[in-house]
Amino acid sequence: MSRGITIAIVVLALLVGLSVVAPSSAGPDKISFPANWKDHVLYITVDRADNKQYRELYASSKAAVDAMKAGQPLPHGTVLTLVQFKAEVDAQGNPVKGPDGRFVKGDIIAVAVMEKRQGFGTEYPAELRNGDWEYAAFAPDGKLNEKANYKACFECHKPHEKQDFVISLASLKGGTGAAAPGGSDVKIAAFAFGPAKVTAAPGKPVTWVNEDASPHQITVTTGGPQRGPVMTKGQSYTHSFAAAGTYDYICGLHPSMKGQVEIK
Repeated sequence: MSRGITIAIVVLALLVGLSVVAPSSAGPDKISFPANWKDHVLYITVDRADNKQYRELYASSKAAVDAMKAGQPLPHGTVLTLVQFKAEVDAQGNPVKGPDGRFVKGDIIAVAVMEKRQGFGTEYPAELRNGDWEYAAFAPDGKLNEKANYKACFECHKPHEKQDFVISLASLKGGTGAAAPGGSDVKIAAFAFGPAKVTAAPGKPVTWVNEDASPHQITVTTGGPQRGPVMTKGQSYTHSFAAAGTYDYICGLHPSMKGQVEIK
């Protein structure tokens, strides 16, 4: 065998070895559909009044749930699965509630997964990377949704680096909002701000109180994102605006929730 052929074989062997130990780390195709999600640990259920869904969140291990409760990074190998169900509705289109006061779940709509593996995410730019997490969305039959907006997943979770990019962590660990005061300017309930628009004088504090079981986070978007603490049920956040003007805000955890404060 010639020396050139021998070198070529060695190089090929090295490349094959690298393909085994260092696979490409970007893209939802790196995640397999968690067919055994029902055997995982159910750690949260959520009634989504805004889109008439009932949701179940599962963690692949008790160690992952314990880490969330402690506010610690989740271990590598963790798979978090969000199962979305249609909520059953009445003749008027309102979600039906069971004896426990919770939505009654109907058919599965979709399954969203985030998985943490050593080396995941290394191909993403720093402004987008979510640590070692990768995301995937599946149809109920387990087929990967290749048209899902995966960039939006990274953008939504990116601001929550301090809780290992896991938005649902606050539900187990608890929020960092203040204790609810005697009154409020805006109540957060059923995934909506009420009222959606309030008026205040310059320097006058505006107070939001979370009455939802789900955590929320006031994020003022006018003038650049300014995020308040993550509030769990019963917690509040107070913020004052010095200058006159109209200020838009969203929930940092649920960007479809929008509100406005007018200062005059």
